[in-house]
Amino acid sequence: MITNASGLCFEELQVGDSWTSNSQTILQSHIQQFADLTGDHDRLHVDEEFASSGPFGRTVAHGMLGMSVLAGLSSTAPLVQTAALVDVQNWNFCKPIFPGDTVYAVTEVVGLKPHGRRHGQVSWYRKLINQKGEKVQEGTLVTLVMRRVPLSTRPVRADSPHRVADADVSSSVLIPGAESDSEPSLEASSLLKK
Repeated sequence: MITNASGLCFEELQVGDSWTSNSQTILQSHIQQFADLTGDHDRLHVDEEFASSGPFGRTVAHGMLGMSVLAGLSSTAPLVQTAALVDVQNWNFCKPIFPGDTVYAVTEVVGLKPHGRRHGQVSWYRKLINQKGEKVQEGTLVTLVMRRVPLSTRPVRADSPHRVADADVSSSVLIPGAESDSEPSLEASSLLKK
């Protein structure tokens, strides 16, 4: 359930909308913390002496660290009532991210489609750009976004065993704290009729 009710709803998004996030500088300490968190201590990420003779000439950030930073940066640009991340499509790691690089995310809505009563499915093209203007990662993330107002409920069939609108519930429902021979409270009666 969404606890933060602020942010854009599905109905407020249009294909072609785009946003640019704030920036984040990636430090060697971030890379070390990510290695410790994930257990990925590959020497290309955490051993500066070893990495100096590797393909990049120095340590590089984990690709998934870059993707995680992009997810965080784009979570407020735009601020959306996201219910779930459901897919990652065509993700590309275009260039390495080095300690000291400053990156930002660019997000564009590339697809919208209904998804049930309470959500819409949004396809977001996202790219992570470094301080040189180079694209370091890109791909499409698919999320479910809350609707402002859920679509109407499905009608209840007249023969449904769950239909209670016409039932006499006053004699069969016991309200905690109420005497069994008394009428249900106004509050309890209104709940039962919903």
